[in-house]
Amino acid sequence: MNKNLKVSLICILLCIIIGVVPLLIIKDSEFGGADGAAEEAITNIDKDYEAWYSPIFEPPGGETESLLFCLQAALGAGIFGYGFGYLVARKKFSKTNDKHEEEK
Repeated sequence: MNKNLKVSLICILLCIIIGVVPLLIIKDSEFGGADGAAEEAITNIDKDYEAWYSPIFEPPGGETESLLFCLQAALGAGIFGYGFGYLVARKKFSKTNDKHEEEK
């Protein structure tokens, strides 16, 4: 096993541990978000407010909701990073290929 593969596996394992351990250790936690704060502000203004929608899927706890949001953000960042890396590499390798073709 080469060094890069070992480092990659360790990083993946560390990411999994960071994601799972808080879910197992922290019990009955409540992580408030913008949705909860907005609903609280609206009910302070209008006591008769009734939400016009209901969630399709309600996660079992606030920490699960936060974890899913973080995973969504990480996936989006990964897609952007891959896209930018692809564009930079394409530009870099097209320049080197153009130079080799000019020499021929």
